[in-house]
Parts: sequence; structure tokens; C-alpha cells
Amino acid sequence: MNRKALESAATAIRTLTMDAVQKASSGHPGMPMGCAELGASIFGELLSHYPADPKWINRDRFVLSAGHGSMLLYSLLHLSGYDLPLEELKNFRQLGSRTPGHPEYGLTPGVETTTGPLGQGIANAVGMAIAERMLAARFNSEKHPLIDHYTYVICGDGDLMEGVSAEACSLAGHLGLGKLIVFYDSNRITIEGSTELAFTENVLKRFEAYNWQTLSADAYDPEEVLRCTEEAKRDGGRPSLVLVRSVIAKGSPNLAGSHKSHGAPLGEEEVRQTKKALNVPEESLFHVPEEAYDYFKEQNEKWEKAYRQWRNMFAAWSEENPGLLKEWKLFFEKIAPDKVRFPEFQTGEKIATRKASGEVLNAIARELPNLIGGSADLAPSNLTDLKGMASFRKDNPGGRNLHFGVREHGMGAIVNGIVLHGGLRPFCATFLVFSDYMRPSIRLAALMKLPVIYVFTHDSVFVGEDGPTHQPVEHLAALRVIPGLLVLRPGDASETAAAWRIALSLAEGPTALILSRQSLAVYPKEDSNWQENINRGAYLVKDCAGSPEIVLIATGSEVNLALEVRELLSHKKVRVISMLSRELFSASPGEYREKLIPKDAFRAVLEAGVSSGWEGIAAGGSGGLILSIDRFGESGPAKALTEYFGFTAEDIADKIDKEL
Repeated sequence: MNRKALESAATAIRTLTMDAVQKASSGHPGMPMGCAELGASIFGELLSHYPADPKWINRDRFVLSAGHGSMLLYSLLHLSGYDLPLEELKNFRQLGSRTPGHPEYGLTPGVETTTGPLGQGIANAVGMAIAERMLAARFNSEKHPLIDHYTYVICGDGDLMEGVSAEACSLAGHLGLGKLIVFYDSNRITIEGSTELAFTENVLKRFEAYNWQTLSADAYDPEEVLRCTEEAKRDGGRPSLVLVRSVIAKGSPNLAGSHKSHGAPLGEEEVRQTKKALNVPEESLFHVPEEAYDYFKEQNEKWEKAYRQWRNMFAAWSEENPGLLKEWKLFFEKIAPDKVRFPEFQTGEKIATRKASGEVLNAIARELPNLIGGSADLAPSNLTDLKGMASFRKDNPGGRNLHFGVREHGMGAIVNGIVLHGGLRPFCATFLVFSDYMRPSIRLAALMKLPVIYVFTHDSVFVGEDGPTHQPVEHLAALRVIPGLLVLRPGDASETAAAWRIALSLAEGPTALILSRQSLAVYPKEDSNWQENINRGAYLVKDCAGSPEIVLIATGSEVNLALEVRELLSHKKVRVISMLSRELFSASPGEYREKLIPKDAFRAVLEAGVSSGWEGIAAGGSGGLILSIDRFGESGPAKALTEYFGFTAEDIADKIDKEL
């Protein structure tokens, strides 16, 4: 270890951070300055990575869960030789730069995940460690350990206060994810002041209870940090938490240790004094000692050698394992849903869309070996168990069924990490009403354009006896307003298969499948090309002679209801539309939308949820009506609730007649 070079790298991190935050007039200098030596040690001495190929599958992952300290990561990526020139650091937090306020996946080379919402990064890292173990079990041979890397994290007090980190870390300990190593930056400072204000628990004891190995080190002693890391690696049966004692804004003569340095520039005079204390030219800007560049240049030569050795090993493995190589390509190439034999459902068959989804899911899993996933302790209700396929456990890393326990928030963040790792296509499941618990993770999946598949069952007040706590009404609207999230609510089993096909075909962006608890009849489709047109978000289920006077637009279980309403409105020309996805329909060609729902037709929307968001589609030249449930539910049998809420065919037909 070149201690002097690491000190130069730490000085570079501090000066780059101070200058970038000062120039931007905003940012968080305290954490990067306090963790400068720790960061330099991780990137320079611990990580197995290759900046020239930032997507190398066997690279060690590094997650800055404390994403507000983004200048630590940007400085290290620049010094290490990633495609992040100094000019980008000078444009910190500016529009269009690759150095935004918090690290963003897909924007900056070397950034493994979007962090900032505290707790999410460490939970993502749990997913990355799960993916590493799964892929290692699938592809490694005794001679060729293709997947054999670590996942490192720097988190802070804020990360460990958030509940999502508790959920994910509890599961990580249960699963014995020994290649997950977390450095806990314990500077004992939050925005409001000392952690004594609200956070006095014994974190190490908590993590010991989670079945983690716990260690302690001085942030400013690289040898001690490395010794702890080696000890962490020796315990392959548990993840490790290394408490690293640090001082926020270390190096600043007047603000070191102060909460005032957490989220604001140090000020020009304090920057000048800090540079003087660090023996850096006081008037210099974005100063990097040559010794720091030289150190990382030397390290790059070592990283390239290890990378080339891995490439050679992969070539030898490929030659000896042609069957596994074919499977490897399947894991790491885009999924082709047209190669999947989807089950078919018969017209008139009554089946809940959650049950149909379970049949489709198992058919997909038999043909796509990298499809993995599970539920938040609800697999028997969500019907997401992959039959005949083992559970992923500490002693069986080859299993494909994940058991998240009652941890929706952690589940959402973990599956994000699995996707970010690469090689696996995960789904996760819970009741629709509990999508609230995982909303922050869903939002981040949409922001990062991750193709996660969410299976949300029990989709309306017609859940029945469980009552309003378990009956979603606002949740469809809440999901639909997340930019980039595709929400699909199929009306029968056949549409459910089509919805899964759409979800699998997406290379970017998450999908939410909204499924019924109750059985629904598979209805005939008058559109002979419905399986193609459903990709446009909506299609014609039942038509009338000539131009329609009324168009009934329904989703999910309400499509069957709309067909009943049509029979009661036989004195009118009525067309029934199934709208699988508002997002897809809005993006479809204007002529298709106008042909399907003519401007001069009266429009009636049927959905057993809040009306919010339907106003534009319901508005037509001849008026419109939104038949919805804009209140919380009640406890009672589904049939009684249908009558109570006026959601019978008779009630709806009468409302439409009166409106006309």
C-alpha cells in the first residue's frame, strides 16, 4: 500500500469537493471530506474493477448509499480513470452535466445505482449480492469462477435510520450474503445536529441480531480498513458491517465536526483556510496532486491485468461448456417473448386474473431460466410460486423462488438491485393496496428505467370481507402518475397473458400488472386482431351496428360488467372497449384512438377506483360519465359491496340512461 499516494488522493477529493460545491453554491461537502481516505482506500486498494469497461459483469460493485455525498464518488471516478473528465466536476449540479446533485444510474459511467433517497442504496446492494450468488451458482465451475465479486457500500446514519435499510439488511443476514460488505460512516451528524437528537441505538448490536459480522475501523487508517475488509471476507457466511469512525468535513479548520458542513458550501474564506491547512495552493481551483493521478494510473495497470485474466478464463470456460455458454447468452441478451409458449384460455372459462397470471408466469419460467422472483409473504394469494423450482436460500443459491418476508419496501429496492446487477429478470408481488409501502422503490425503478415486473393482486373493493384497509381505491391512480411506469389491468385471462407478453418485451422501464382476486369470465373478442391491438393499450371487445352512440370504456373486472351493461342498453348503439393501459393508449396513433372512441359518441368509463385521471378520456363531443368509487371501501361480501356502491349492471345502465 502506498500510504503517501492515498493521502494525496484524499487531498484531491477534499479540494475537488470544496471547489465543486462552492462553484455550484449548493451541495454536501461534509461527507466526502470526512470519507476521503476511506473512499480512496476502497477504489484504490479494494475494488476489482476496470474503468475502461464499466459494465464488466464480474466487477466489484460499489454503492454510495449516502448519495448526497456524490462528490466523493465523482472525484473517485475521475481519479480512477472512468470517462468523467475534470470539466464535468467543474459543472457539478449544473443542467446537462454528468455530475448531478445525487448520483444517477445511466448518466455517469461507474455509477451503479441512483441514490439519494436514504436507505435505497444499501437495499439495492442486497439485491446485487443476491444476483451475484444466484449467477455464481448457475455458471461457475470449479476451474472457472466467472461470477466472483464483492458488493461494497458506504452508508451513513441517515441510511440506517430509514426503514427500508432495516428490511433489506434483515433479509441479507438471513440469507448469509457473505460478499456484501458495508462501511458505515459514523460521523454522528445529521442535518439538524448531532445524532444524539434522535439516533442513539447500538447499531452494531442491531446488525449482530440480523446475523451480520460487525467490525470497527478508523476512517483515517487505511491499513485498519483493509484489515477489517480481509476479516469480513474470511467470514463467507455473513454480510459484514464495518463501523468507520469519521469526522464530517475533516480538514476544515472551523467546520470539521459541525452539522453546518453537511448540506451547504463551506464559504470562500473557509475554503481558503482549508486549502492552507492541507498545503494546497490557496488560490488554486480543482487542484489534483500529480501523485494522486500517478497512483491510480499504476492501479489501472493492475486492474487491466486482472480484467484480461478474467476474459481469458471466460474464453476457456466457453470452450469447455458450450451448453452453459448458450444459457449465458440467454441470461444476458434481451428477452424474446415470441419464443415463449403462453397458455391459452377458453371463451366462457371463469378464472381470476391472478390465477391466470400464475399459470402464465410458470409457463414463462419454464422457458426463461433467468426469470426469478417472489412475494412479500403472499405467494399463495398472489399465485407467484414457481412450481417445481426451489427456493433461494443460504444453503441453496440455485433456487429461483425468492421469499422476501413481510417487507414490501425492502423487496422493491432489492429487485431494483437485482436488475442493476445484470443477468436476471426479476418480478415481485404483493396486494395492490400495499404498493404504497414500496412506492419509493417503484419510483426509482421508473427513474432508472429498470424493467422490473410488479404483480399486484386483489385489485379493488371487491376483495370484500377484509375491509377498507385491504381494498385499494386510489392506488391505480397513484401508480399511473409515476412517469415511466406502465400500468396494465387486464380484464380476463387471455388479456393477462397478453399483459405478461408486453411486460417481458420491455427492455426499459417497470411494469405493474393489476390483477383480480375474483373469477372473471373470458369474453369473446370481436376484434379479430385484438392480440396485436391490445399493444396499443385498448381494443374493441363488443361492437354495435353503425356508429356507436355510447362507448363503454372499462378496465379489469369492469370489462365483464360493461358487457352486462351493454345488454341492458339494447335500445342504444353501444360499443365496449377494454383499456388495458392508459399509458399505451395515450401513446397510440391519434387515428386509432379516434376510430376506437369516436369524438361524437357519449363515453362512459367504468373502473372500481377513484375517478382521477379519467377526465380527458371521458370528455367527448356528446358528453361523458366516469363511474368510479371515490371513497374508501367497506367490509362485507363482494356481492353486497357491489350493490352498496351501485356497481351493478342495472345501477350503471340506469345512471347512463339518466345522463343521456
